[in-house]
Amino acid sequence: MLIAFNKPYGVVCQFSASGDRPTLKDFISVPNVYPAGRLDTDSEGLVLLTDDGALQARISSPRHKLAKTYWAQVEGAPSAADLQRLRTPLDLGDFITLPAADARLCDGSSVSERSPPIRYRASIPTSWVEISLTEGKNRQVRRMTAKIGFPTLRLLRIAIGPFSLPSLQLAPGEWIEVAADALGAHPRGPSRSATPRK
Repeated sequence: MLIAFNKPYGVVCQFSASGDRPTLKDFISVPNVYPAGRLDTDSEGLVLLTDDGALQARISSPRHKLAKTYWAQVEGAPSAADLQRLRTPLDLGDFITLPAADARLCDGSSVSERSPPIRYRASIPTSWVEISLTEGKNRQVRRMTAKIGFPTLRLLRIAIGPFSLPSLQLAPGEWIEVAADALGAHPRGPSRSATPRK
């Protein structure tokens, strides 16, 4: 089984209790599925969950080079030269990143409002940047944009491999079962749901 979930801001990417913060258990009641890679509590967007250990490793392991695409709302207005820096290795101190497969400005107007909203400063513009990576170290996108001088204010993962939130049409908090064979895996059964669930 493979589930695509649009994780809202503030949800802890685990099923076990985490103080008074919401977790995956508050949205997904399917037994024995686990996230294949996590998102920070303050990040939003696509999480894939599965009950298949081999499939979980295929999705989350950097050696399979499955692209993950993020939209980052950053403080400031990056130039073409700034974005080019993301497409080269960046020294973040404890490791050097692989070059981003792509980094470009994008239109974030279709992104729904966040609750709570990001901080707003009238004197400093914000921009949306699309970044595609084949690795995913802790807080990597946020650290990369900060390294080039544009702190991330809001971060959404919009795609993992062939699955994207725009094509799945999942609102925050919704999930849907998807076909594992889209990843080149062998599903254990047909997809049972075509309607997003909350």
